[in-house]
Amino acid sequence: MIEDIPNAFKHHQLTHSIIGCAMEVHRAFGPGLLESAYEECLAFELISSGLFIERQKPVPILYKEIELKCGYRLDILVEGSIIVELKTVESFNPVHEAQILTYMKLASKPIGLLINFNVKLLKDGIKRFVL
Repeated sequence: MIEDIPNAFKHHQLTHSIIGCAMEVHRAFGPGLLESAYEECLAFELISSGLFIERQKPVPILYKEIELKCGYRLDILVEGSIIVELKTVESFNPVHEAQILTYMKLASKPIGLLINFNVKLLKDGIKRFVL
């Protein structure tokens, strides 16, 4: 509750900044590039905005007594709390949503952004997830 409001506000500001950076990249190129190109450009924009990011961050999987050191990789982790998963697909499907929710659970991160750059208007290619 009330003690969570500063975190909620911080996350709101961060997601706003991330989306603004993604829009800047999309304005420059529109749809049509590879996901890796958008990741590189978005990383540049985020860092230029003063945000701390980690790219291709490994997320281990723990199962009973087994630990897989690198079960998954997050495209971008912003300020240690928001996962940004990038796509260049015709449209989102349930597997993409399941993927980011799984990443959020495994990494214990409260907020995730799924961004598809392969759209005419980027606002139509953004989904926000909260655990």
